[in-house]
Amino acid sequence: MKKAILLLQDGKCFEGKALAEVPDTFGEVVFNTSMTGYQEILTDPSYKGQIVTMTYPLIGNYGANPVDVESKKPMVEGFIVRELCEIPSNYRSKETLFSYLERHKIPLVTDMDTRAITIYTRSRGAMSGVISTSCFDLNVLQKKLDQYPGLVGRDLVRDVTCNSQYVWSGDGVRSSEEEDLFEPLLEKKPFKNFKVVALDFGIKYNMPRILSRLGCEVVIVPANATIEEIDALKPDGIFLSNGPGDPEPVYYAIETIRKMIGKYPIFGICLGQQLLGLALGAKTYKLKFGHRGANHPIKNLLTNKIEITCQNHGFAIDQDTLPNCLELTHINLNDHTVAGFRHKKFPVYAVQYHPESSAGPHDSRNLFAQFIELMRLHHKERNTSKGA
Repeated sequence: MKKAILLLQDGKCFEGKALAEVPDTFGEVVFNTSMTGYQEILTDPSYKGQIVTMTYPLIGNYGANPVDVESKKPMVEGFIVRELCEIPSNYRSKETLFSYLERHKIPLVTDMDTRAITIYTRSRGAMSGVISTSCFDLNVLQKKLDQYPGLVGRDLVRDVTCNSQYVWSGDGVRSSEEEDLFEPLLEKKPFKNFKVVALDFGIKYNMPRILSRLGCEVVIVPANATIEEIDALKPDGIFLSNGPGDPEPVYYAIETIRKMIGKYPIFGICLGQQLLGLALGAKTYKLKFGHRGANHPIKNLLTNKIEITCQNHGFAIDQDTLPNCLELTHINLNDHTVAGFRHKKFPVYAVQYHPESSAGPHDSRNLFAQFIELMRLHHKERNTSKGA
């Protein structure tokens, strides 16, 4: 093993080990509180630009496989764990976590005090950092780190969105039997086969997978798709996906979303919620250390019930700026930030967490069924008005 260090923007340094030498790697240092699901975390495009620290001490014990992925490759800039399991034990494992990350050229650091990193970033806030296995001169690394632009004001969506539109036909690795076994989904219902246009801001595979399992044809389009291109597809509903970084620089999507409000039913998740909020006149801000993990409690204000959710975001909607046209529907019980809203007039709603889970609890998957119902009602009303 080689010595590895993590230097934070404010000069705090942590030491660990790496199984291989890697180039200096920069990103915002964040922590995730999930106990399992590390491969889904690694491949979540919302982590673009970030170095992820896992709070659970032992990572890698069930290896890696081609099934538990949420995009075509790992999207994190670097991965930090307390203890790496190099001999996984699971019948689905095809390789070790190290070999998986090494193959994709993602730095993996182990034997680092992840508890200390978590406590430090919780108190000081998430900040930029650099991983190095070759340079241990902190002054040299600090100068390089001072040149790193960070996440605020950067459009990271352009780095993860698709290049052209395509129809979702599966990710090529999960058979229906595997989905039934490892992805227990909502009860199948005889829905009309609605066409959903999904704007890809960094979409996780399980989002179109669930919509497809519910009978929808899902057409995934780039984040910069124009309203004319979307209208030409004649969708029954619009899905706004998750994605990385600061929502404000994604101005092109905000303008397009603004033109779709009142025209189609819209369902937004995570970054999709933030972009929808901006399109409706709300403002966003950067959270101190963000919400990342599979154990975040959310209160549904419409049902007065609590849902345990999967989350991954570093920005949020400012509740004080919510326009009168929006109704707050969900709040985060940890810090009372906005976790969901809906439009008072139009079939438009969004949440600041991940109801598709993967990995995580399934408490909120009924939100996809609600989207189907909104499209059904919108379709019925449209046909009724035409008949009149």
